[in-house]
Amino acid sequence: MARGPSGRIIIEIDPAFKRDLHSALAADGLSLKNWFLKQGAEYLVERKQPGLPGINYTAITNDPIALVAEEPAKYKISSLREPKSLNED
Repeated sequence: MARGPSGRIIIEIDPAFKRDLHSALAADGLSLKNWFLKQGAEYLVERKQPGLPGINYTAITNDPIALVAEEPAKYKISSLREPKSLNED
């Protein structure tokens, strides 16, 4: 693929794949350009600083932000006790 100084990216893909992609993105309220820019920004962020497990990186308006997603706790608390005040012995 040729590289030039313009801001255009031209790729040749299967027409059925292009149609399916446009359809899925339209259902999600996205354009192919917006989706591509978001995916590209996420890729560059991940490439500069690899992510940690459990943390999802996303790009909104070209500003990368981190959204923390923790797994649910795998333990139960059997009872809750009120903490002692500092004045109690």
